[in-house]
Amino acid sequence: MTAVSCLREGDIPIGAHLVTPRRGYTHHGIYVGRGEVVHYMGLSSGLRRGPVAKVTLEQFASGHAVAIEIEATAPYAPIEIAERAQSRLAEDRYSLLSNNCEHFCSWCAHGVARSWQVERFLGWPRRMAQAFRSALHVPTGSALGQIA
Repeated sequence: MTAVSCLREGDIPIGAHLVTPRRGYTHHGIYVGRGEVVHYMGLSSGLRRGPVAKVTLEQFASGHAVAIEIEATAPYAPIEIAERAQSRLAEDRYSLLSNNCEHFCSWCAHGVARSWQVERFLGWPRRMAQAFRSALHVPTGSALGQIA
């Protein structure tokens, strides 16, 4: 997946997976046309959890740059991706680790809820344990080799 900068609303195709940077993470949404984006509000507007909502592109961006995440392998047509996003409007089951805005967009485009940000974050302890084992030259079958 590749991010491409978007300069104008007219440059954004229906069904596009949009990404905008926030402090420490990226926020995701699906463009559904007419200047509107469907996204899991989650914690994007504060500490209170929010539902899947349709907002203007300007509200979604919240003063940040917006890019398109290219979904080259998406099995759904762009209009289907937009329809899938709208089918979940008002859903209120946000979970940072298992049902966030990136999981939502992945499900809309691929039918599988996945978050690369969460996977990278959760993989950090395992990578540290592997690096530790490697630095100590601990064989995989030993008691220390079974950490993580």
